[in-house]
Amino acid sequence: MPPKNTQKGPMDVFFTPNPEYVGFALVFSKRITRMHDASTTMRTFLNQDSYKPSQTAPKTHFKIPSKRLQKGFIVMATKQQENELNLNLLTNSDRRNEVMTAAKNSLSNCLSETNLCAEIPSLKSKTRGKVRDIYDGGDYLVLVTTDRQSAFDRVLASIPFKGQVLNDTSLWWFNQTQHIAPNAIIAVPDKNVTIAKKCTVFPVEFVVRGYVTGSTDTSLWTVYKNGVRNYCGNVIPEGMVKNERLPANIITPTTKAADHDVPITPEEIVKQGLMSQADYDEASKKALSLFEYGQRVAAEHGMILVDTKYEFGKAPDGSVLLIDEVHTPDSSRYWLAHSYQSRFQNGLEPENVDKEFLRLWFKDHCNPYEDKVLPDAPEELVTELAWRYIFLFETITKSRFQIPDTKEPIHDRITRNVSKALSSLQN
Repeated sequence: MPPKNTQKGPMDVFFTPNPEYVGFALVFSKRITRMHDASTTMRTFLNQDSYKPSQTAPKTHFKIPSKRLQKGFIVMATKQQENELNLNLLTNSDRRNEVMTAAKNSLSNCLSETNLCAEIPSLKSKTRGKVRDIYDGGDYLVLVTTDRQSAFDRVLASIPFKGQVLNDTSLWWFNQTQHIAPNAIIAVPDKNVTIAKKCTVFPVEFVVRGYVTGSTDTSLWTVYKNGVRNYCGNVIPEGMVKNERLPANIITPTTKAADHDVPITPEEIVKQGLMSQADYDEASKKALSLFEYGQRVAAEHGMILVDTKYEFGKAPDGSVLLIDEVHTPDSSRYWLAHSYQSRFQNGLEPENVDKEFLRLWFKDHCNPYEDKVLPDAPEELVTELAWRYIFLFETITKSRFQIPDTKEPIHDRITRNVSKALSSLQN
């Protein structure tokens, strides 16, 4: 048993390494000691009398200044425990069971289509996007986030609660990022609806990436494994492997084409007149700043924000506004930070909290780019995706997602709330 510390100087701490954990380094006394099991070390540090070292595993011995390092040491151990807790919540928890049951019961009540123009005369026209239905309300745009699930530039399925959780997630991020980029939000009259300022939308999506990964034709890993080393104006180093972090975050813009997104360079964007150089510079700077901020917030909650996309528009006063959605699991890729390093080192796919597993299912069962008719997504995958979207929202925002009341049809509720909101704005 390790001796008790009886002096004010350095404290002796013993622990048994666990090779299944990802190590992390502490720097002190001009030495770096790799720690393999923070929870075991924590118990040793706080209660040495109860510690019983393994009879088979070797002991590791190092010294810790007893006061100054103690607080930081506790924080690091606590953060690792929180990340482990997140993993347990994702895969096995009462909340997961609650959401999965509710999602299963709501499969027939998804919001797949809307037709507000038929019931709200002030709405002039409708544009149907992959996920959002956008209505022209004169001075405003009414954006209805549906439960449609898109990937491979087409709709794959309808996911219970998806529209609401995307709207909730974007609203939280819009509020959190106003110091980086002003946005077009005016009101949120319904769980699935955002009313925004009208602006001229730039026909460019700003895709920001921090890792070499992905499974679609335009993903960075797909083009990289095919030999491309200069992508959208970015030089990618040789020798990288799938899911590896890039030396620095990059922007790989795409044009917002009708049927699919087309990669493009910044020079081509300006040359083709899609954006002015000044507008592109401002939007790209905002995009990188938003992504860096998102990565920091995600890391604080045990997540890795891997990549995402932003859209911008120009207001009548000339300001560049953030529009559409921000850091949702639809527009972004998220991994669990706790297990990333160990899985990467062992050649395993990261544990994700986004729609990637659904993408992979369709790639395994059809050609999602060419097949005219796609197979129905299995019910268990649909409800799992509903849970993952809600899990991400609750983990990042630290708030509880409100499962909607199914007594009133969603479309009826939206119509009532939008009509009321537009009347209020126009008076």
